[in-house]
This record gives sequence, C-alpha cells and structure tokens, in this order.
Amino acid sequence: MRLTVDGQTHEVDVEEDMPLLWVLRDEIGIKGVKYGCGIAQCGACTVHLDGVAVRSCQTWAIDAVGAEVTTINGLGTPAAMHAVQEAWAEHQVAQCGYCQSGQIMQAASMLAQIPDPTDEDIDAEMSGNLCRCGTYPQIRAAIVTAAAKLREA
Repeated sequence: MRLTVDGQTHEVDVEEDMPLLWVLRDEIGIKGVKYGCGIAQCGACTVHLDGVAVRSCQTWAIDAVGAEVTTINGLGTPAAMHAVQEAWAEHQVAQCGYCQSGQIMQAASMLAQIPDPTDEDIDAEMSGNLCRCGTYPQIRAAIVTAAAKLREA
C-alpha cells in the first residue's frame, strides 16, 4: 500500500484495516502522533487527511491511500513553524505536552476552515481534544493569536 505522509511517499505492507496511527508510528516511524485512548475520544492522535482533522486511531490505512496525510512533523519545522505552532510557543501552552500534537493539528485544521473563529467555534471544534493538564485557556489564547497571524499573512 502506498501512502503519502508529510510530503513523502511510503510503501507499507499492512492490512487495510490497520489503524493509520499504528502505520504512522510503527511502520513509518513518526512518533509525533500519539496514542491516547484508541477510540477517537481524546484527540491525541489527530492528523490531517487532505487538510481535514481526523483521529488516526479510528482511520484505517486504506482510507489514507490516495490522500495526503499530514502529521505534526509535516505541519512546520523548528526553523519555519506553522502559525499555530508559533502561537503555542508564545502562549506556553504545553505542560506535560502529550496531547499537544493533536491539539495543534485540530487547531490548524479548524483555522484553515474558519479563519476568524468565535469562542463558540473554538469550543465546538476543539471539544474532542482533551488536555489532562487543563491548559484550555492557553489553548484558546494561542488559537486566537494564530488566527490573527494567519489573517495577516
């Protein structure tokens, strides 16, 4: 099976119904995608499939064939961070950091669809991403900052 992940093509020999999460982590070696719950309830495993946020623990490998998969590793680099990553650092969002790759991926997808989100938009779009550390006020502030940066670009 041929997958395009973070702009690179990968040939993987896996079952069609293997969760994309395990393909990314175990077959391709992308460790920025995290396992949280395995039932699409926490958001730690969020990646983009053709720009749309999906939970990779409940997305099958076959669903990614012919699509562009973007992980936190492909969203930006330390030298050229995505606006959401910059805002996350600026607002010092991460505490333990475990959920942050999923949070960032969900926020980036949301901002691509809703460039000027209201608090209600942020609540609705981010509600499926859980943070045990409770950094929700910093997450909201970072999203607002990122939205402004993206609108200025």
